[in-house]
Amino acid sequence: MVLFHPDGRVWYGRRAGADGPHRWQFPQGGVDDGEDLFAAALRELEEETGVTSVAFLARTDGWIAYDFPAEYAGKKAARGWKGQKQAWFALRFTGDEAEIRLDHHHDIEFDAWRWGRLDEAPELVIPFKRGAYEKVVEAFRDLAA
Repeated sequence: MVLFHPDGRVWYGRRAGADGPHRWQFPQGGVDDGEDLFAAALRELEEETGVTSVAFLARTDGWIAYDFPAEYAGKKAARGWKGQKQAWFALRFTGDEAEIRLDHHHDIEFDAWRWGRLDEAPELVIPFKRGAYEKVVEAFRDLAA
């Protein structure tokens, strides 16, 4: 999900437990069997950020995919996954920032957050996700204006 502030900036979370400069990303998550994609997006957003006050803005057309690099040893790669395919939703934050709670769920995804420009996303994210983030930026560029 790309969570837009009313002024056009976007929400970035710093991945907990990750090293290096490319630790910032948008909230994302999995879809349970039979779960509606938008319902999954809202559930994951709440689990990772505590945020529930949002308005739907847009969804990417089709899927955006990326492969894990050969040396990547993340949880999904360890289970034999080649990469991920994602549908992205743009949401407008309509609440108060006090609603943002990174400890809302027992599995803490982020240890810090900030608002930033949409176009900086590809440089902040781990390099193997950069191409996917470039597509997300292009899809939602008009929403940041």
